[in-house]
Amino acid sequence: MSAQSAVGHTAAPLDADSTRARIRALVVSQGPINASRLAAELDVTPAGVRRHLQALVAAGEIAERAVPVTGPRGRGRPPREYVATTGAQEHLPDASAELAVEALDFIASALGEPGVTQFADDRLAELEERYRPLVESSGSDVAARAVALAGALAADGYAASARRPPGELPLLQLCQGHCPVQQAAEKYPELCEAETRMISRLLGVHVQRLATIAGGGHACTTSVPLTAAPSPAARAT
Repeated sequence: MSAQSAVGHTAAPLDADSTRARIRALVVSQGPINASRLAAELDVTPAGVRRHLQALVAAGEIAERAVPVTGPRGRGRPPREYVATTGAQEHLPDASAELAVEALDFIASALGEPGVTQFADDRLAELEERYRPLVESSGSDVAARAVALAGALAADGYAASARRPPGELPLLQLCQGHCPVQQAAEKYPELCEAETRMISRLLGVHVQRLATIAGGGHACTTSVPLTAAPSPAARAT
């Protein structure tokens, strides 16, 4: 008896999620693989498998490609097979965060806090140089520079935005909804401090970090004054 007939319609959403996850796992481990083989492995109808495959392709987690055919090909749809994309890796175990913490532990034990701070600054140097032309092209207005920086961060996956907080204070808040180094930053706040210094240099004013995801906040929030003297770091730059 198939899983579909055994479970019934009321459990379809949960069963669909489970089946899709199993299809994704099989494509990762056994791809290239075709729909017929997946249907046989999972005891699901070929039509049902194809619906899940279409959803996974649309989500960017797997890719569809034509199967090379030697000799004459009959009528009908060309045979297709499926392989995993990098999007599928997001659903698999990832030890990179633990590795980053272990690397910082080693730096801290060998070089102490100054070594961690130097590493954090060096890590962001390339990012800062890449962002600088984008920020400077927006002119000298701090608000425009903050909007440009938020756009650059958003393009790199930080889910960033620049917004005016409630009230009439001449402030802007740079918010980042995603932290790619959260686990490491929870143990080593030097990573957040280095990022704050980078933001200050790029905007040319002294900014203040109000909250971080690593510190328990829902976002990394940086207060940017719109009427302030340039920071010492900005003047030096």
